[in-house]
Amino acid sequence: MKIAVSSTGKDLDSPVEPRFGRAPYLIIVDTDTLEFEALDNSASMNAFKGAGIQAAAMISRKGARVLLTGYCGPKAFEALEAAKIKVANNVTGKVKEAVTAFNGGLISFSDRPNAEAHW
Repeated sequence: MKIAVSSTGKDLDSPVEPRFGRAPYLIIVDTDTLEFEALDNSASMNAFKGAGIQAAAMISRKGARVLLTGYCGPKAFEALEAAKIKVANNVTGKVKEAVTAFNGGLISFSDRPNAEAHW
């Protein structure tokens, strides 16, 4: 399965970025093989508004079925729900640790955003 992780860097040893829409990178990871692709999220990161919606569209196009992140705002959460991408908030540590926790069934999914909208 492909999952997305908001990240401060380009590899699995990078810390999970707490902000989804404004994360510098979104890492798409195959949970079976740990093969990954780092997506540059600078266009969304620097957007005046709509960063979470743009980031949601990007990971959806890459086939992600799950997002692991720290915080997800209401508009991004709505876009992810529409794309049928499950969201796990409050994820911390390194990207590889988050994927390992997901694979081990230690990640809980959210039923609502856990951050306010940014204007």
